[in-house]
Amino acid sequence: MAKEKFEDALEKLEEIVRKMESGEMPLDDALKSFEEGIKLIRFCSAKLEETERRVEMLLEKEGSLQIRRFQGDDSESG
Repeated sequence: MAKEKFEDALEKLEEIVRKMESGEMPLDDALKSFEEGIKLIRFCSAKLEETERRVEMLLEKEGSLQIRRFQGDDSESG
C-alpha cells in the first residue's frame, strides 16, 4: 500500500463490505476480502492517528497544547 491515499483505502474497504454483505461471495473469496479489509482498516487507522498527531502539533501554542474534542454528529446534545 505504498503511497496509498486514505480516501482510496476507505473506498476499497467500503466496496469489500458491500460485496461481503451481499452474501454471494464464495468462502475463499470472502476470506481473501476479509484479509484485505483488515489491512485497509489498519492503514486507515494509522493515517487517522498520524493526522491527529499533526493537528495536535499545529494547535500547539507557546509550549502548551490546546486540544478541543471534536463534537461530531454522534454527540449527545440536548
